[in-house]
Amino acid sequence: MKSDDVKPGRRSRAVAAKRAAILEAALAFFSQYGIHGTSLDKVAERADVSKTNLLYYYPSKEVLYVAVLKEILDVWLAPLRALCHDQDPLDAIRKYIRLKLEVSRDHPQASRLFCLEMLQGAPLLRGELAGDLKALVDEKAAIVEQWIAEGRLAGVQPQHLFFLLWATTQHYADFASQVEAITGQTLNDAAFFEQTLENVQRMIIEGIRVR
Repeated sequence: MKSDDVKPGRRSRAVAAKRAAILEAALAFFSQYGIHGTSLDKVAERADVSKTNLLYYYPSKEVLYVAVLKEILDVWLAPLRALCHDQDPLDAIRKYIRLKLEVSRDHPQASRLFCLEMLQGAPLLRGELAGDLKALVDEKAAIVEQWIAEGRLAGVQPQHLFFLLWATTQHYADFASQVEAITGQTLNDAAFFEQTLENVQRMIIEGIRVR
């Protein structure tokens, strides 16, 4: 292989790594200080790039903020995308709860930033919510409705089921300080994670099981 053939691949990997470093640094600041309290100089310093280089990839703080939020949405929605009609409904919801709790454990900053954006009225993410998110929820709600029609799931309103699943699982990230203050534990404690998973699964599954 010629050296010239390798360079484009190396260059693209270097660019991807730089973008990832910027997004990771931005997430750390945005989740703690919000968009208005975050300095691009600090983000660039933490990402180990020049501010000029940062602005080459993300021309403004707003563009960077939206890029971070869109990446969060990709992570946050991955478990929902995995739901399919061929699954056993209760097994699918159990798996969904596990995946969502794993996201809360592994990406707490992302969950808190998304929560902060929602509390502010989602001014920079409303288009994504009304577009791609709504389309995905509608698609998965149709699967839940099909399970109900087939007698495989209790008669619940799918959107409210999703809201309950989101609120319950994301609580352990968004209110981690409260959880730790009360229990002395976090989802990073393996035993507490399994205890949380078992309890949340049982309470929700018993509410949607066909009687």
